[in-house]
Amino acid sequence: MNKQTGFLLFLLIFIFIVVGMVFFKPPPPAIIIAPEVVFRTSFLNITNTMFTSWIVLILMIVSSFFIGRRFSLVPSGFVGGLEFIIGGFYDLIISITGEENGRKFFWVVATIFFWIILNNYFALLPGNFHIGMTEPGYGETQAVFEQTTILGIDTAYIPIGGDSVNAANAIKPATEGGNFSGILAPYFRSVNTDINTPLAIAIFSFIFVEYWGLSALGFGYLKKFFSFNKLLKGNPMGIIDVFVGLLELVSELSRMVSFTFRLFGNIFAGEVLLIMMGFLVPLLVINIFYGLELFVGFIQAFVFAMLTLVFAQTAVSHHDDSSH
Repeated sequence: MNKQTGFLLFLLIFIFIVVGMVFFKPPPPAIIIAPEVVFRTSFLNITNTMFTSWIVLILMIVSSFFIGRRFSLVPSGFVGGLEFIIGGFYDLIISITGEENGRKFFWVVATIFFWIILNNYFALLPGNFHIGMTEPGYGETQAVFEQTTILGIDTAYIPIGGDSVNAANAIKPATEGGNFSGILAPYFRSVNTDINTPLAIAIFSFIFVEYWGLSALGFGYLKKFFSFNKLLKGNPMGIIDVFVGLLELVSELSRMVSFTFRLFGNIFAGEVLLIMMGFLVPLLVINIFYGLELFVGFIQAFVFAMLTLVFAQTAVSHHDDSSH
């Protein structure tokens, strides 16, 4: 690349940044940790993360049904690529745990991996932050919305280049000029930014790991948590085994906390990063951060699944008094 081409490329990038910041700059972001309620029923308030999880689940079930009917002895195209991914993931698990344990662990570990990664990637689709339910702002204001009717449906939108407002602005009633100031609660939001979801997956992982340990070793599995043999035999050094066992128990329970906050923290931070970069440098530069989030979404799903696999393999391994 010569200097002239490099200069033109730099100039083009600069123009994209300026045009995006001047003409396509979105309203100031409203960073809200708790998921927003987007649908209300007489018995249940449905949040955007809950609604998104239902959509992803429906897409997984429908796609699995149609893809499963197209499997063949010589797969090709998209089905062949999907079979290659699943087969490669299965081979990885077998290489770590062996054939017997691998077949036992695969369906749980694969479910965790694909559920997390599909939810992470669904959150990167266009419209996740831009389509939702508008609410008048009382104390927190994001933008001025214009109201109109499309096909008989009342619709509020933020016009391109529309004026942003801050919390000090007076709220405009909808009857005054058809506009109002408030915030946008998106219909779709990354499921894993709701701490309840990572916690549920962590509990799911914990239950299966303990179940596999008990089914493989019986009640002998509990010896690594409650080791009183030496103490009951009159050996005072047995108190060390008791203490180590309690540490093992605390470590086992705290794993749910670490799993939860690792996934929640990384995905929520990624969502905040995308929202802020979309506000500061829309159009071109934000694509770099979308690429980064594609990588992070995969890594978080893979780490969660592999840690579950490693702990499961550890749980079914034999423990004795000297293993501590």
